[in-house]
Amino acid sequence: MNVIISIVVIILLTIGIVWLIDKFVPKKLKPVINIVLWVLIIFLGYLTFMSVYEEIKFNKLKVKRYAVVIDRLIDIRDSQLAYKEVNGEYAGDFNKLINFVENGQVPITQRRDTLVLDEERTRAFGGVETMKTITLIDTLSYYTVRDSIFKGDSRYKSMADVGVGEPGAKFKLQAGKIDDIPVFEASVDKAVVLYDQEKYLIEKEKQAVSIAGVKGETVKIGSMEEVNTSGNWGKDLSIKE
Repeated sequence: MNVIISIVVIILLTIGIVWLIDKFVPKKLKPVINIVLWVLIIFLGYLTFMSVYEEIKFNKLKVKRYAVVIDRLIDIRDSQLAYKEVNGEYAGDFNKLINFVENGQVPITQRRDTLVLDEERTRAFGGVETMKTITLIDTLSYYTVRDSIFKGDSRYKSMADVGVGEPGAKFKLQAGKIDDIPVFEASVDKAVVLYDQEKYLIEKEKQAVSIAGVKGETVKIGSMEEVNTSGNWGKDLSIKE
């Protein structure tokens, strides 16, 4: 934006100079000077247009790339939730998570209440039978994450890959606990996703704080600082949520 403002100011100054020349410079010199100045105005106008156009192209490209990254992060989140359901914690590396998706089974359960004899209270009341309600959890069957989340698709095998931007880039995966509550975070730096773009545009994007788009320096899901399994992007960027 500062570059555009500077160019616009220069154009306005140049137009002012053209007017002054037209007013005070001898007629013999006017044609040459005017041609030079108008060429300069056209050139600066072109630079202004290209600055705006480059940002428009950048914004379209980042939306496309973020959509790919976000869909992959949602796959990671869904796989992590299934992993936690079985193991009581999140996976701290992709090998564990991918192996779980490939081979792990998640139970389908049913909760039901039933009455049983409360032996302690029965003794306390001199043998008068006293009943209590307990909740039983029955395992009905099992399902695999591969079939449930990925519908037989093998994309889970490349779950660690960012998929766009810098070739060969991988997501960073972390897992741990906050006050004994399991947490995880999967993330990638925006500079990795947009690595082949202009540096000033990437730096500007990393400062984003709007509720639309992607907030902060990374594209991430989950958090190692709070109990949270959401992503840091607006709803307009994902077709899965």
